[in-house]
Amino acid sequence: MKPEMIKKTIIRVIPAAFLVALSAFLLKGDVWTFWTWYLLAGVLGIVGMAVTGRLFRGFADKGWMFSKVVSITITGFLTWFLVSIRILKFTTVTCVGITAAFGVVCIFLYERQRRQGYDCLPIENLDLVYAEEILFFAVFLLWTYLAGFHPAAHGTEKFMDYGFMEAMMRSKTLPATDLWYSQGKINYYYGGQYFAVFLTKLSGTKVELTYNLMRTFVAAFAFVLPFSLVHQMTLDMQGRVSGWKKNLPSITGFLAGLAVSIAGNMHYVVYAQIIPLIQKLKGEEVSSYWFPDATRYIGFNPDVPDKTIHEFPCYSFVLGDLHAHVVNIMFVLLLLGLLYAWMKKVRNTTPSVEKQGRKKFWMKQLLMPQILAAAMLLGMFHWTNYWDFVIYYVVTGGTVLFMNIICLKGDIRRIAAVTAAQAVEIFAIATVIILPFTLQFTTMVQGVRLAQNHSLPHQLLILWGLPTVMTLVFVISLIVEKLKGLEHKSLYRLMKAVRTPDLFAVIMGLCAIGLVAIPELVYVRDIYENGNARANTMFKLTYQAYIMFGMTMAYVIFRLLIVNRKKILKAIAAIGLVLLLWTCGYFGRSVNSWFGQVLDPSQYKGLNATAFLETDYVEDVGAIKWLKENIEGSPVVLEANGDSYSEYERVSAMTGLPTVMGWYVHEWLWRNDVADLNEKSGEIETIYTSTDTARIQELIEKYDISYIFVGSCEREKYGENLNNAGLESLGEIVYQDPDYETYIVKIEK
Repeated sequence: MKPEMIKKTIIRVIPAAFLVALSAFLLKGDVWTFWTWYLLAGVLGIVGMAVTGRLFRGFADKGWMFSKVVSITITGFLTWFLVSIRILKFTTVTCVGITAAFGVVCIFLYERQRRQGYDCLPIENLDLVYAEEILFFAVFLLWTYLAGFHPAAHGTEKFMDYGFMEAMMRSKTLPATDLWYSQGKINYYYGGQYFAVFLTKLSGTKVELTYNLMRTFVAAFAFVLPFSLVHQMTLDMQGRVSGWKKNLPSITGFLAGLAVSIAGNMHYVVYAQIIPLIQKLKGEEVSSYWFPDATRYIGFNPDVPDKTIHEFPCYSFVLGDLHAHVVNIMFVLLLLGLLYAWMKKVRNTTPSVEKQGRKKFWMKQLLMPQILAAAMLLGMFHWTNYWDFVIYYVVTGGTVLFMNIICLKGDIRRIAAVTAAQAVEIFAIATVIILPFTLQFTTMVQGVRLAQNHSLPHQLLILWGLPTVMTLVFVISLIVEKLKGLEHKSLYRLMKAVRTPDLFAVIMGLCAIGLVAIPELVYVRDIYENGNARANTMFKLTYQAYIMFGMTMAYVIFRLLIVNRKKILKAIAAIGLVLLLWTCGYFGRSVNSWFGQVLDPSQYKGLNATAFLETDYVEDVGAIKWLKENIEGSPVVLEANGDSYSEYERVSAMTGLPTVMGWYVHEWLWRNDVADLNEKSGEIETIYTSTDTARIQELIEKYDISYIFVGSCEREKYGENLNNAGLESLGEIVYQDPDYETYIVKIEK
């Protein structure tokens, strides 16, 4: 081996070895599960390159990082589909078997492509692949280490997220029984938690650890997928260059990763930095800053009856909820990557209708692999996060429309016909593939209504002014730049003159602006309409706006600062860069507030999401562990019901065993049947407090109750009315804590 090769190999090995050693030091015993998931993603990614390498053929890395998500999507969704239509059982064997079958198919596809003279692996860009792997490992490790300082699946809505996972781990059918409504199935977008369970079964790991690992896994993708996409956009824009500019794609890609997954918003800059500095200079009392303030601003400051939510990925990753919109981040980023790959392919390879013939043209337009893949992803979004289906159906439609204007040379009739056909095709595919979910799902919304409340102008400016201004400046400068060089001005000629990365940045930026504007005009009605009417609509729409804004800003800053020659635009880009980097301070503030002394590895608690039971639920922990270790399947375990976000339902949440009724507001949202919930609440109280044995037996049979749990919450809720003697007489006491009054009764049937 030549000395240069030896040197290059050593340079590559050192950072990889350092990260591996660092992970072992920081994560302690959890590192085995961490390594298992990283290696599983790596193997799935390599295998999936037979598919991804074709879809992302125009990328320098051929979609290397996207391939991990492609494989997870295909194997996970196929498993869910076959289980949902009752062909297979949801077991570890099924998950492994379908994944192995996918691997075999990919091997044949790879060999076929090799014979055709195409290598779907990025052999020519291994340095880029290596850099992406190092980045993925490092970000995955960073978030996993942080999660170990606050691992408890306790607080906010973690009971729900973790409980869904436990319920699916127990169930061999999907959807699983609703852990908080034993007479029904889960009526929610449970796809995100499902994928966490699928990977848990596939890797042979434990849900106690993978609850936290899944959210850090997604956080890693939220960095590297924007890196890969914006890296390619920058590369396409600048072409082949030498010197220091060769590093610009990586720098811009890294900035995109920061913008999407690490940065906060300008609320942090204004309220945590600028205003406190002014107060300090004036000698006034400095205002405190709590990191959730950046997500609860409109309606809260000033306090008005229009409470809204405007979260973003960094907040989600710190808080630790494993919600639908969080897990779906990696899938929406995959969709955006597919759309850009499709745009590159269309602009480079699509001949005119006249050259290839009408029939061949139509077939080619309707059978584009990237569009078919996008349609399937959109269908999956019904189940992972329905809001994202609506959002990205529009984004996909806008992309298709823009490309048709270019490819069909402004011919309005053909543009309308082709765009309509593709819109129908995408909608049809998306609808059909998700029927096993939608046929069992009851909608939670009650129509759309004109917004009665509106955000204050300065609030909109603080939250979304920076990315909006950067986007609009770029769009206007681009239009002015291209129009100057056009002899015959038209929309078609203007768009044709715009290069693909510029056009995609425009699409993402304008779509993001639209998502911010929509809640100011209309909102989707739900049970939160009284005082929180716009909350859910603003939350779901602006969350995706933030993601697209992040990548748009990174690219626009590069485009204006490096490519453009006008000093005013360079100055605007420089200011935008400074402000964007300033918002990254939100990460440090939130990490310090939520996780504590993260610079001291000795404070690391581990990833076990249920360890908090030992300290927070001392009276109940033994009984909960007994249920988890001794009960198979999903028999109904009765526990006291309570309000949402409370400590009630700790038994069902930690075991996945269904109870008669759980968190009230959540079930109200999912079922929209208040009378039924009130009836159940009253009948649960009857079982715990009544002395009418016949009535209690009747209710036990009605709800098919197998076990009754009596612990701290039951004693707190029912107090002296708790009929211990009557409950104990209903069957065998299978667990009793000698130090506390906690016990479990197994009902005689």
